[in-house]
Amino acid sequence: MAAEPEEEARPGPGPKRREKQKNKNKKKAAPAVDESELLTVPDGWKEPAFTREDNPRGLLEESSFATLFPKYREAYLKECWPLVQKALGEHYVNAALDLIEGSMTVTTTKKTFDPYAIIRARDLIKLLARSVPFEQAVRILQDDVACDIIKIGSLVRKRETFIKRRARLLGPKGSTLKALELLTNCYIMVQGNTVSALGPFSGLKEVRKVVLDTMKNIHPIYNIKTLMIKRELAKDPELRTQSWERFLPKFKRKNLKKRKEPKKKNTKKEYTPFPPPQPESQVDKELASGEYFLKERQKKRKQMEEIKAKQADAVKRRQEERNKAFIPPKEKPAVKTKKASTEKKIDIEAIKEKVKNAKKKKLGALPEEEVKLKMAADEKKKKKKK
Repeated sequence: MAAEPEEEARPGPGPKRREKQKNKNKKKAAPAVDESELLTVPDGWKEPAFTREDNPRGLLEESSFATLFPKYREAYLKECWPLVQKALGEHYVNAALDLIEGSMTVTTTKKTFDPYAIIRARDLIKLLARSVPFEQAVRILQDDVACDIIKIGSLVRKRETFIKRRARLLGPKGSTLKALELLTNCYIMVQGNTVSALGPFSGLKEVRKVVLDTMKNIHPIYNIKTLMIKRELAKDPELRTQSWERFLPKFKRKNLKKRKEPKKKNTKKEYTPFPPPQPESQVDKELASGEYFLKERQKKRKQMEEIKAKQADAVKRRQEERNKAFIPPKEKPAVKTKKASTEKKIDIEAIKEKVKNAKKKKLGALPEEEVKLKMAADEKKKKKKK
């Protein structure tokens, strides 16, 4: 019988190839999960409120929080404190105002059943300390409202730059801040070195991003434009599952500052393949001047003569400077003043005539010739009437 041909041995798949095949199989086996079901919440759904039935025994320990407030807030807090106590009393939380220390304290009681009520009360007194009015700050006690206090004082080094960027966040007549409030559904208060925001969680996230970007020298109008586009895209149910990057604008940062030019510009010399000439040594210089062939005594004498010549020049210069003090300044040429002629011819007769005429004339009266003419005219009129 003829021997059957042996099968050729084939190399099996490597370890990397096996891992890739396993990953592909896993991907095929995994069921397709709709991300929209995980992210979206049914319309009209609200989290049920926390009641006494959820925690009938109350809290085991007493909790308290305290915060300081600035001096200029003292008058306002003193005025609205009864309203604060009333609002916190509904959640069985005590509130105390210490005007001597300048602090506010909130504590739980035996009747407090909501463990998160003390956290909301702490946020309430923090907002009041940061110049948020009571009408807005009291909203923190609601379930769907949160707050965020952003510290911006340490984000910029220079004080002048910080003030400019903080003013940029407010905008002309507060228009930028108002636009941000409408887009995020949050109340925003810029006061001193902090920005206090109050509203839903999604809005607070956007507010924090805009504030930090503004402090990093990114104008808030860019973020406002992005928020406006996002709000329009959210209205379309088909686009909820898609990526919005193609719709959002991409702004490139431009540095418009011109580079400062140095005072001394180093200009490169033209390239030459030949090396520079070798500098002359001291021996070469002596050979050229003939000093090399002189004796030691002659060299010393020459050096002494050069030193004496330099000293003589220095003495001469010093003497000239000293003599400058004794040289009188140039005088200005004297201008000859013309003597006013004191002798003047006085016409006595002309003065006498002027005095006579002045006596004859009365103040405001007509001259004699005019009076005579008027008298003659009046007589003629009388004759005609007769």
